[in-house]
Amino acid sequence: MPDVGLRLLLCTAPSEAAPGLARALLEAKLIGCANLLPAVRSLYWWEGEIQDDTELLMLMECTDTRADQAVAALAAAHPYDVPKILVIEPTAVTEPYLEWLRSVAPPR
Repeated sequence: MPDVGLRLLLCTAPSEAAPGLARALLEAKLIGCANLLPAVRSLYWWEGEIQDDTELLMLMECTDTRADQAVAALAAAHPYDVPKILVIEPTAVTEPYLEWLRSVAPPR
């Protein structure tokens, strides 16, 4: 499949931290958009115990050439010792949206 030039970053974060993380990436022009979905219940292993926490799910779009920088900046600013940051490569995106993304968070 052809590379469409867009990457979707998926990350969970504490409710109080997520807006600041998103804003920092937006201000650095590493991403063009962040959607913060509230009240995600996460169950996971941490330090030998099962944890049960409420977090926000962050969906962020960036150009393919900005993904590594966006991941590094997000990991450095994230309050977790081991943040979940996934980079997803979509198989399709509308051209007008991709043009908009490139205009607000230019590829480097």
